[in-house]
Amino acid sequence: MAEITEENIEIKEIQQTIIPSNNIKVTEEEFFSVLKTISPGTNLRTALDSILKAKRGALIVVENENLLPLIDGGFRVNCKFTPQRMTELSKMDGAIILSKDMKKINYTNVLLTPDNKIKSLETGARHKAAERTAKQAGSLVIAISERKQEIILFYKNIKHIVKDANELLRKVNEHIQLLERQKEMFDSCIEKLTKAELNNEINLAYAVNVIQKGRLIQKIAKEIKKHMIELGNEGLLLKTRFRETISGVEKETNLVIKDYTKLNLKKSKLLLDSLTYDELHDKENIPKILGYADEKKTEKIKGFRLLSKTSLQEEEIARLIKELGDFKQIINSSLEKILGEKSKIFKEELEKIKALY
Repeated sequence: MAEITEENIEIKEIQQTIIPSNNIKVTEEEFFSVLKTISPGTNLRTALDSILKAKRGALIVVENENLLPLIDGGFRVNCKFTPQRMTELSKMDGAIILSKDMKKINYTNVLLTPDNKIKSLETGARHKAAERTAKQAGSLVIAISERKQEIILFYKNIKHIVKDANELLRKVNEHIQLLERQKEMFDSCIEKLTKAELNNEINLAYAVNVIQKGRLIQKIAKEIKKHMIELGNEGLLLKTRFRETISGVEKETNLVIKDYTKLNLKKSKLLLDSLTYDELHDKENIPKILGYADEKKTEKIKGFRLLSKTSLQEEEIARLIKELGDFKQIINSSLEKILGEKSKIFKEELEKIKALY
């Protein structure tokens, strides 16, 4: 069982509250594109914040081809969308229907009539209608609660509570600090692994540490990315800091997996992707995924990661490993037959790498 620590709890807390139900699948890219439509600075977000500030409730639906049978009554407005117009129209009780491109307000004061047999975990009538309409029509529906003072986005089978921009900035800043701490530990693990490999002191535990930290960083980064998209232009400086922190981590981690796995990179990555945060914290799981059943050590490595730090091309590295078998044989062999004149340059580059460590 993984040890429960403050770090574990902190990592788990960054996961967004997204509650899927039924079997409608929404891709990550699709959900990100929806988040962009309500990010700070957009006309729609300005309207939503304005309605919230006026302490009103509202139900806003983005029209699609499945929506028409689910609306009843109301007034056809057919006017250009502006935040001011939508704020004024929110004074009415019914739903506001926007065009597919969200450039026009088509209807207002509409009654939504989704199938009441569709499962809903919501309690209020407005939010039940929002969730059921999103599921049945596969559309974007936004519910604003005047009582709770919150904006909730429903899209297909997803529910997402829209966070205040200032709160989101604070959270993202905290999570990036967590990411930076993980990156420092990752860099330290990489340094130990590199020293060991260059001295031919192959240590599986060092590789496991790198993979664990690298995969944790990728998981955390994936969650932060959602917050970044939701922040829109409000988080430009944090985006730069975020990109600098995660730069090179995925590539370096994949190369370590490629060096040490007894399976193949694709299969090992799929198995690692399936691990939860707790399972990833339990280091015993990683050697098993790499194909090590009982033994806890390895006698040799392929050398993809260290060889990629030289000027050799991918196909040249692959040929060296295929013909010579492992990193130790590569650095101790004459490579003129394989690399020709480039072998001398390669040996010099290896010596420079060794000098750094």
